[in-house]
Amino acid sequence: MLDRVAGPSLEGFDDIIDVRAPAEFAEDHLPGAINLPVLDDAERERVGTIYKQVSPFDARKIGAALVSANAARHIAGALADKPGGWRPLVYCWRGGQRSGSFATILGQIGWRVSRVEGGYKSWRRLVVDRVQNGPIPSRVIVLDGNTGSAKTEILNRLAARGHQVIDLEGMANHRGSLFGAMPGGQPSQKMFEGRLAIALESLDPARPVLVEAESSRIGAITVPKAMWQAICAAPRLQMQVPVEARAAFTAHSYDDMVEDPDRVAHILDLLTPLHPAERIETWRGLLRARQWQALSEGLLRDHYDPRYDKHRARHDDGTGHAVSLADLTDLEAATGAVEDALARMPG
Repeated sequence: MLDRVAGPSLEGFDDIIDVRAPAEFAEDHLPGAINLPVLDDAERERVGTIYKQVSPFDARKIGAALVSANAARHIAGALADKPGGWRPLVYCWRGGQRSGSFATILGQIGWRVSRVEGGYKSWRRLVVDRVQNGPIPSRVIVLDGNTGSAKTEILNRLAARGHQVIDLEGMANHRGSLFGAMPGGQPSQKMFEGRLAIALESLDPARPVLVEAESSRIGAITVPKAMWQAICAAPRLQMQVPVEARAAFTAHSYDDMVEDPDRVAHILDLLTPLHPAERIETWRGLLRARQWQALSEGLLRDHYDPRYDKHRARHDDGTGHAVSLADLTDLEAATGAVEDALARMPG
């Protein structure tokens, strides 16, 4: 019986096997699981249609034949080299027929197979409770700063120095702006929540955890309630960096944009309703001339900074601490300055 998102009940197994269809697995799965589907997406749809339109008996009969054939394929393929002492943990959607059938076949071979009671749904229930209801086990401190302040990079360096950090943008695979899309795309909302739940469960309550100031959405991902409420209520350390330094850093770090001017042009088109036509045309001219730092500075000064300041005003009571950084050319030095400022914060 699962009682934690990533606890002892998931340890001690050689492999965790998700026997659900590939589309189910792609949306979300238990940490570390591999996918050995006993019904592929088309087969699952076919069996479900027969169950509803013909009869449960016919669906189970056809399903059993498909499960047996797919199980045989996995045993002869992915599992062919597993020794007699191999210990798998198997699950499906609700811990029912698909995982039960596969576990029975593996057990008959002689492997010591276990099943997740309640299946994926039981694990998902724990995830939702953790990220929606909380509480966040550690004291949260928010690293704030206008766009281009290298918050994510500095958080990563703080983590390397031993601080507890939750990198929400890393989990969401997005940099949190119109220009923030990353290669590979974003995970599903469910997968993001699973990653966050595991991170929360692994925190040391005796130590603070650092997170980046975010809006309630990171790209297409919604920050779950418990985390969002903690961010809104947390003390803040604001990084104050001149716009010129932020523009230089942004122009250097967003190299994927530099390599894809058409993508930048499309984003400027999206900004057209929000700015005067003259300003948009100026930005387009800088893009045509490939003047990336000037374009970055214009976007930061006239688009991102006003919106970030408005967002900050809703969540910052003005009592937070600040650290001034003249530039971002030496991120190790900048991280040291932020670390010193954190040490001076009360609590």
